[in-house]
Amino acid sequence: MPDNNDTTAFVSTKVELGEMAFNVIDVGEGSPVLLLHGFPDRATMWRHQIHALLKAGHRVIAPDLRGFGDSSRPDRVEDYALPLVLHDITGLLDHLGIDSVSVAGHDWGALLGWLLAGTTPERVNRLAALSVGHPDAVFGAGFTQKQLSWYVLWFQFPGIAEEQMPANDWSWYRQWIHDGRLRDDDIDLDRQLTDLARPGALTAGLSWYRANLSPEIFALNQVNFGMSTITCPVLGVWSDGDPALGEQQMTDSEKYLSGPWRYEKITGVDHWIPTHATTHTNELLTEFFT
Repeated sequence: MPDNNDTTAFVSTKVELGEMAFNVIDVGEGSPVLLLHGFPDRATMWRHQIHALLKAGHRVIAPDLRGFGDSSRPDRVEDYALPLVLHDITGLLDHLGIDSVSVAGHDWGALLGWLLAGTTPERVNRLAALSVGHPDAVFGAGFTQKQLSWYVLWFQFPGIAEEQMPANDWSWYRQWIHDGRLRDDDIDLDRQLTDLARPGALTAGLSWYRANLSPEIFALNQVNFGMSTITCPVLGVWSDGDPALGEQQMTDSEKYLSGPWRYEKITGVDHWIPTHATTHTNELLTEFFT
């Protein structure tokens, strides 16, 4: 379980890339590791892993992705299309003078890691994908996975999720993905809800789904993301308490690799692997990236 008392703040900087401004944690020296969060998180979600990776001698870069945390929050749905987000990431690496990097991603951050490794393989040395498998494996995991992903369809309707999700102190969200926890039970849950309550923040987060996972795509068993076979070593991590993602979408990811594959199953943990299985996650990442 997480050390929820660890609220260490890391110094962050604003990085301007065109019209977008990104809040970025960039600490340490040594071989670089890029940490990519998902919905509805921000870079400080990785605080436990940042500590561990710093101790292991890495430079750690963790941005608030567009629409999240203290980074820019565009208004239009189309501003959250994955090619734009990937351009943010490569632009950030260019700005920081980093040619290639090891990547760890969770949730949407894991999907971004897969896409980065499959479209710009020269930039990714190693990939650790937490919770979300290779995109082709996710879409090809069968009807059971589509049932688990039902919320993606609900998120498509503007105004509906925005009205229902905050009701009764985000009761639906807490029951669905946080096992009914209260704010006082988990500082990361409280951080998520505080972030989502800001003007425009929930719509920005939902725009990731609306821009990239239309109902038409949801009905397919394969989607062309323009990816090549993944050549770098990949670590896939899945937890058996995840209510949104089944094991098959992670284990089938091996089919789309030509490089080394390692799979780790974490038992008794929900979707939030970095914060609810901190020790295990730290050990996996420091070993894999060394």
